[in-house]
Amino acid sequence: MSASLPKKRYEAELARLQAQLVDMQAWVQATGARIVVIFEGRDAAGKGSTIKRVSEYLNPRVTRIVALPTPTERERTQWYFQRYIAHLPAAGEIVLMDRSWYNRAGVEHVMGYCTPDQYHRFLHQAPIFERMLVEEGIILLKYWFSVSDVEQEKRFQSRAEDPMRRWKLSPNDVLSITKWEDYSRAKDAMILHTDIPEAPWYEVDNEDKRRGRINMIHHLLDRIPWEPVSREDIEIPSRPASGGYTRPPRDDDGLVPDHVAGL
Repeated sequence: MSASLPKKRYEAELARLQAQLVDMQAWVQATGARIVVIFEGRDAAGKGSTIKRVSEYLNPRVTRIVALPTPTERERTQWYFQRYIAHLPAAGEIVLMDRSWYNRAGVEHVMGYCTPDQYHRFLHQAPIFERMLVEEGIILLKYWFSVSDVEQEKRFQSRAEDPMRRWKLSPNDVLSITKWEDYSRAKDAMILHTDIPEAPWYEVDNEDKRRGRINMIHHLLDRIPWEPVSREDIEIPSRPASGGYTRPPRDDDGLVPDHVAGL
């Protein structure tokens, strides 16, 4: 296994790449590009923390994170891809999908939440659907985050012991430990059927989260044909002279108490 990336080197490279992400976002706005980035992988593989670093300095009006909940009764009667279509980007937008339509090839299939017919229909339709998106001009990038069984269990244990992150552990997450090989087979079948030239899968070795984040963001920037765009300088105007405004008396009852004073 590669050596762990030192914290200072990681932070310096992350800041450099995040600055490039801001520049890339400006290009997306200027050109009207549409980008969809899919983040998939095993539970506790580090998808969410990577999305957080990707989106940290981006404009949330331009770059949206999509993490859909369990489908409603009505959505279960729709064409499977239908509810995802509503979240696709318009011109000048980036969508980061924290899990995606590939739920059907993974958790739904392994846990029995879909029928065999629904599963096989998905494997047939997903490449067709994605070719349509790419043909439409959408830039589609698909990342699979890999982590070992030992590291996954370690991260699960860390979450279970941390009250601030315990919410990240769902019953399905815990069960995934007992279904490691089932998920492995499902992932292999998914890649076999949906790794297409128009929208290939890219695997991120995320055993070391620092290395994984840096490698993924660098690859993302490399795969999008962006270039720096000129932006007008912002000039902060001088504050004009007072026009005689007097602030009315303030009722201290509505003021947030100074909790910090007691620390």
